[in-house]
Amino acid sequence: MDWFLGGVGLITLALGAIGIINIMLSQSPNGTREIGLRKALGATTSNILFQFFLEGAFPHAAKRTLGVGAAMLIVHLLSGVNLPQGFDTPRIVPVSAIAAVLSLALAGITAGLYPARKAPSSNL
Repeated sequence: MDWFLGGVGLITLALGAIGIINIMLSQSPNGTREIGLRKALGATTSNILFQFFLEGAFPHAAKRTLGVGAAMLIVHLLSGVNLPQGFDTPRIVPVSAIAAVLSLALAGITAGLYPARKAPSSNL
């Protein structure tokens, strides 16, 4: 059962990463105009990349924090429920939670930086 649930968790994590990547990439056409304007006003490529890094890192950090907090609350509420025989009390494994949060953060930052790296080079 642990292997099955681990596999389901990995698939869910991969789908979450794909969702974050799609959201960030769908916003890139709007960013292309903004990047062109910033380049015309004298912004360097590193300034633009840093902006997109911040846009990919911080908004999703709040969402990840809320998600982990909600999961911890649900697990806490379920720990007081009498479960049928054969079911263990739900628990959160800290290493798995940290790995999930970091991998989704990496996916968001990568998806934010990809269009940002592509756009400044085309506007030079």
